Amino acid sequence: MTTPHTWNFFRAGGFDQVQLDTGADLLALKELDQKLWVALGCPTRGLEFDAATLDLIDSDADGHVRANEVLAAIAWAGGLLKNADLLVGGADSLALADIDDSGEEGKQIIASARHILKHLGKPDAAVVSMEDMADVGKFVADLEFNGDGVICPKQIADAGLRATLEDIARCGGTAADLSGEAGIDREIADKFFADAAAYSCWQAKGEGDAAILLLGEKTGAAADAFHAVKDKISDYFTRCQLAAYDARAAVPLSRSAGDYRQFAALDLSAQSREIANFPLATVEAGKALPLRSGINPAWQDKLEALREQVVVPLLGEKESLSAPEWSELCAKFAPFEAWQTEKPSTGVEQLGIARIREILGGDDKAAIDDLIARDKAVETEVKAARSVEKLLRYNRDLFELANNFVSFRNFYTGRDKAIFQVGTLYLDGRSCELCVKVEDVDKHAAFARS
Repeated sequence: MTTPHTWNFFRAGGFDQVQLDTGADLLALKELDQKLWVALGCPTRGLEFDAATLDLIDSDADGHVRANEVLAAIAWAGGLLKNADLLVGGADSLALADIDDSGEEGKQIIASARHILKHLGKPDAAVVSMEDMADVGKFVADLEFNGDGVICPKQIADAGLRATLEDIARCGGTAADLSGEAGIDREIADKFFADAAAYSCWQAKGEGDAAILLLGEKTGAAADAFHAVKDKISDYFTRCQLAAYDARAAVPLSRSAGDYRQFAALDLSAQSREIANFPLATVEAGKALPLRSGINPAWQDKLEALREQVVVPLLGEKESLSAPEWSELCAKFAPFEAWQTEKPSTGVEQLGIARIREILGGDDKAAIDDLIARDKAVETEVKAARSVEKLLRYNRDLFELANNFVSFRNFYTGRDKAIFQVGTLYLDGRSCELCVKVEDVDKHAAFARS
């Protein structure tokens, strides 16, 4: 049966507060009824206390330290020290021999501390300090791999592989490296190669079917010319069919004289929207669509592009296009249009199929996978480097925090300033000790006036 911890209390501020003197007191706080705690939370900013330490304790990063987070920090630090009484000393250094190496995390922290000391030119040092950790960020940044699984193009000496990484970044975005540089992680790389393979497969389907790429490499441009006038030509032949159905429809379907009068006084050009809204040519029953003369000037250039890039290559030299011939062209482009609807929606298209196949045909994917794997392999070591700093901070700061959180020992005894006190206000020959930092002056002024 576990013996309950024996607590000592002191009376201050009109109530009893727990007295924290030893490492055992700190470790036993999890057993102390939180009704006896003076505070159950505090902000991470606006205190006379190291904000970086508070950020580490603030596990959910909500800007506030809660009682459960203080307990978790004490348990973590206490579990890594051979003697929990070290926590009450407030020292900013630790002997490596004081770190408990009976567990895997302790061993990793000691190994990382030695690695950092070696990096600082102190391979035989037996003590690691906060001063040694001042450049821990630079230490991590200087590592060839830093454990975040992000590969930055600028760290790659091989020009070809670097170009591939840059192409991946351009198509799929980037992830931030620990050093702040933009790079590629596993998710981005895997998506890029999957998208590239899908796009290459889709392209191969078109290249292997003459019905799809009916004009070879010119099919894309021809399809653009076809689609630029497709709806307008279909509109024209539908009007002609209506005129064949009822001859009275021919004149109004070609637009009335009144329609022309609406813009007769305007300065017109072939690009005028008013002109573009008119039919391609005058509507008559059974009439073919002229391709060079007697056509709406707003559409003349597009019809000429259709004639040169589509009609002549597929139907031969023609000055006009009949309804059956138009239906034939629509049928010829149907496989291409169906193929286009299957095109993967991906950013890799911007690279062009030649570059995509060059990347897929090389060894870059294997090289990138290897680099990411090697980077992730040192993740534990890098995290341990951060843990070294965390343990040093907790060793230095947790006792002071507890005496300004669980109890207000500093404030009520006057032994030291409380962490929420930001100075002394001298006014009218008097001094005011309870001064706190005001983060938002405007809000405070409004509150003071109310």
